[in-house]
Amino acid sequence: MKILFVHQNMPGQYRELIQWLAASGDHELVFLTQRRDAPAIKGVRTELYSPHHRPAKDAYGLSKTWEEASGVGFGAAMAAQALERDAGFKPDIVLGHTGWGELLFFKEIWPDVPLLGFFEYFYRAKGGPVGFDPEELVSEHTPFLMAARNTVPHANIQSVDLGHVPTQWQKHTFPDSFHPKFYSCHDGIRTDQLLANPDVRLGLGRLEQPLSRDDEVFTYMARNLERTRGFHIFMRALPKILAARPNARVLIIGGNAASYGRKSGHQGGLRGEMEAEVGGDLDWDRVHFLGQVPYEKFCQVVQLSRCHIYLTMPFVLSWSLLEAMSMQATVVASDVAPVREAITHGETGLLVDFFDCQALADQVIDVLAQPQKYAHMGAAARAHVVAHYDFLSHCLPRHISRINSLLPTAKQLPLPD
Repeated sequence: MKILFVHQNMPGQYRELIQWLAASGDHELVFLTQRRDAPAIKGVRTELYSPHHRPAKDAYGLSKTWEEASGVGFGAAMAAQALERDAGFKPDIVLGHTGWGELLFFKEIWPDVPLLGFFEYFYRAKGGPVGFDPEELVSEHTPFLMAARNTVPHANIQSVDLGHVPTQWQKHTFPDSFHPKFYSCHDGIRTDQLLANPDVRLGLGRLEQPLSRDDEVFTYMARNLERTRGFHIFMRALPKILAARPNARVLIIGGNAASYGRKSGHQGGLRGEMEAEVGGDLDWDRVHFLGQVPYEKFCQVVQLSRCHIYLTMPFVLSWSLLEAMSMQATVVASDVAPVREAITHGETGLLVDFFDCQALADQVIDVLAQPQKYAHMGAAARAHVVAHYDFLSHCLPRHISRINSLLPTAKQLPLPD
């Protein structure tokens, strides 16, 4: 079968699915992306596209998102059209992300080709990260900007044959009118590969000996150190944790940009801002900023961790939380709706109020001081993730079934064993 994937940042949410399809060797797979350093996947042909148009920096705010999305969509559509014209490739189905406009015009090229769109988030002035943190002031124009931003999903729901959302919380950010076209299932994680490792060792440049599970290590991770992922809350809890646990070390993974929400006005980004706020109270010899690390090193960091901290405003759930649970981490996380979908307090993890730095510190201190008291949670967390988020046993069969629902019998994919 011929399958076209479309995502500006290949492989995105299709990381596991496209590798599984490629490993079968039975399909012609093409991935259309803007990412010039996209990872090579054996059995997958990568094709680049460029946006046809970009809005000016001072473009009108209420139409800027649509202007950018339509430029991206037209660029992707022209590249798709060239695939058929120059290489004879017409897909049997297209799978792609709807958030940036890439799929907007595909039905103008291939009206008879099924389109399965990934819907990630519907922007709201209330109920999500906007207006959640009182430190982040919301403009009176924000509701109008959010509504204007949602022109893209509104256009996409008309174009796709089926929509995919990864969690129930994300599904319910969208209007009810979208739901008849939706199915909800996580992208899936490879729990068979994400295991606890009692023998893990990790060397850090300024330490003489590699860290092991015998060391008192706790961890925090986000793609970028930003407010949406609670980095400011974590930093405010850090002095109390380190003071109470004089042998503890913290390993922090994340870049210094801002993926979501506003950027810090500090020259050093939010990290620099928080270092200026709490740095005088920290023992810096026990604070290790690792930056953005390879996936293998991320896994080693989590496997070392006696307590893994996951903070987020009400927003898209991070893969890293589920991956940490699969590796049997004892997780202390923010008590917000998308996290409660994955963690039951006291059973598969521990939840604290997002804004309560003292409660966060106290909970982490107790986990570090009494790891055996909480040891059962790691196994329970893994069992929950295996049952509900495992790619091979749970998510893949559902995705294949939904893909097949859009295809004639002769083209359908065999269901995995």
